[in-house]
Amino acid sequence: LPEEWEVVKLGDIAKAVKGRKPQQLIKNVGEDSVPYLTAEYFRTGNASGFVPNGTENSIKVNDDDIVFIWDGSNAGDVFTGLAGILASTMVKIVPENSVNKRFLYYFFKTKFTLFNTKTTGSTIPHVNKNLFNNLLIPLPPLSEQRKIAAVLSAVQEAKEKTEAVISATKGLKKTMMSYLFTYGPVPLSEAENVPLKETEIGMMPEEWEVVKLGEVFNVQQGKQLSGKEVRDGKIKKPFLRTSNLSWGYINISNVDEMYFTPEEFEKLKLKKGDILVCEGGDIGRTALYRGELKECAYQNHLHRLRPKKDNIDVEFFVFWMDHAVNQRQLYTYTANRTTIPNLSSSRLKNFIFLLPPLPTQQKIASILSAIDQKIEAEGSKKKALEDLFKTLLHNLMTAKIRVNNLEVEI
Repeated sequence: LPEEWEVVKLGDIAKAVKGRKPQQLIKNVGEDSVPYLTAEYFRTGNASGFVPNGTENSIKVNDDDIVFIWDGSNAGDVFTGLAGILASTMVKIVPENSVNKRFLYYFFKTKFTLFNTKTTGSTIPHVNKNLFNNLLIPLPPLSEQRKIAAVLSAVQEAKEKTEAVISATKGLKKTMMSYLFTYGPVPLSEAENVPLKETEIGMMPEEWEVVKLGEVFNVQQGKQLSGKEVRDGKIKKPFLRTSNLSWGYINISNVDEMYFTPEEFEKLKLKKGDILVCEGGDIGRTALYRGELKECAYQNHLHRLRPKKDNIDVEFFVFWMDHAVNQRQLYTYTANRTTIPNLSSSRLKNFIFLLPPLPTQQKIASILSAIDQKIEAEGSKKKALEDLFKTLLHNLMTAKIRVNNLEVEI
């Protein structure tokens, strides 16, 4: 470490103040109450209760304070950013004036020196106070602490803004799907002029049709996986299962293989533009196969949909399934309710859906694809910022990168 940096024990530069359960908890928040800060509240934002202001013997936390989970399965986790009254399973870290609060918080986020393992206890894990107080911390001068905290905060704020953009864009997509599947790709100012008709699946433009899935697609279920089948004369090929399907796209980070006869593989081999629908698990989850693998088939918990004619845009249909299943819950009760819920081919073929003219389908798919591209781009940006934060966090805390001479607005 640099000469001007010290190595100090945590207990010498900060104290841990344990929370206390108040005598009174109320259900509703008001001007005269604050949240009761439990571990669950810090993880989810859901308060189990509220504490009246002025409650005696309570430990108050401000939104810039550092809070540790002291007892429980997540002992050692660290938080900041919330205000209220601290639960008895939590501690507030109060540093001396020579320590920047935000710097100390980021130090804890590095999980240095096996901090995660410093929990003891038989039935309920908890942080060992002696080990906690003796935890060694590299401590730069206060001015450098502030600069380190400012740099990390800037990256963190950029990530949070990106998350906000992603959330807003996902909200826009839902709104656009509701609009487009009701009025079509027309400007908002012209929506009231679109002649609509009432159908089994809601209002839609008069020129659109309502059709059964089996009228538009050939449906083929995949092969059942078996470890006991005879392998003679068979070929080992990759195949997709339900875990490879996310809404809209295929995930090939983990692809298994199984044996097929040449005839089976030819029958079940996927082509670019095939649609896959989950038969079990998250029933109805739908993805488009875009040729992610050179060749592959699929197992029996997936249905393959292949258009019979050229009157359907496959991307349009995938967007429709997302909207129909996740927003309208149209097909919620169409699965067989046995021990393991499943969606049979016959039931899938009887799904009804809206079918606009092909050019209209293509316009709707194009609009929604553009929104998806924005979400994907922002997701990549978020991932890059997360990676940058982790790298900076380690390198700044170990002085591999110095910011002591950097002009940083604090």
